[in-house]
Amino acid sequence: MNEPRRRILLVEDEPGLVLTLTDRLQREGFAVTAVHDGHDAVRTARRQRFDLVVLDIMLPGQDGFEVCTRLRRRDDRTPILMLTARSAVTDRVRGLRLGADDYLQKPFEMSELLARIQALLRRAAPAGRRRQIGRAQVDFDAGTVTVDGNNLDVSAQALRLLEYLAEHGGQALSRETLLGEVWGHKAAPSTRTVDVHIAWLRRALEVDPRVPRHIVTVHGVGYRFDP
Repeated sequence: MNEPRRRILLVEDEPGLVLTLTDRLQREGFAVTAVHDGHDAVRTARRQRFDLVVLDIMLPGQDGFEVCTRLRRRDDRTPILMLTARSAVTDRVRGLRLGADDYLQKPFEMSELLARIQALLRRAAPAGRRRQIGRAQVDFDAGTVTVDGNNLDVSAQALRLLEYLAEHGGQALSRETLLGEVWGHKAAPSTRTVDVHIAWLRRALEVDPRVPRHIVTVHGVGYRFDP
C-alpha cells in the first residue's frame, strides 16, 4: 500500500501565496488544506488531524499568535511553522514561547520552506507505528494485533483498512474512498466488502462492538475513526 500523504494545514490570507504554496506542496506529495483566517484555522484543526501547520502571523480575525496559543491550550502537539513579514526578534521569540516549532521570515525561498517542513516532520515522526486502539495493541510495522496478550489472526486487507482509517482520524470516509485507497481500485464486487472488514475490526478492537467508540458509522457517508 502507498504511504498516506502527509497532511498540511496552510493558514495564510494572501491569495497569491496560497496558490503558490498549495501548488508546490501538492507537487511535493503533501495533501494541503488552506484556510484564510485565524478562526477557520482553529475550527479546521479541531475537526481534522494534520501532520503540520504552516501558520502566518498577520491574519484577519485572530492573528497567528492567538491561533498558536489556542491550539496548544487544547494539547494539540501538531508541529507549527510560523510565517511572517515581521523581522523583530521579539516577535520570533514570542512565537516560539507560545509553542511554535519553527519560524520563517517572508520573503523566503521555497527550497528553505520545504527543508524546514521536512525537518519538522522528521522530528515529529514516532519511533515506530504502534498504537493502542480500544482493547488492542496494533503494530503496523509487524502486522500484528494483540488483545490481552493474544495475537489475533488479522488479514492484510483488514490491517491496511485500519491503518488508513487511523491515518485519517476524525474524517468521514465513504465506502468508495476506502475501496479505492485500501483495495487499490474504485470498483469492487460491492461496498459490502468494506462493511465486512469493518465488522471484523470492531469485534477485534472495540470493548462493545455494538456500540463502537473508535470505528464509528457516519450515516449517509461511511465511517470515521475516533482515536
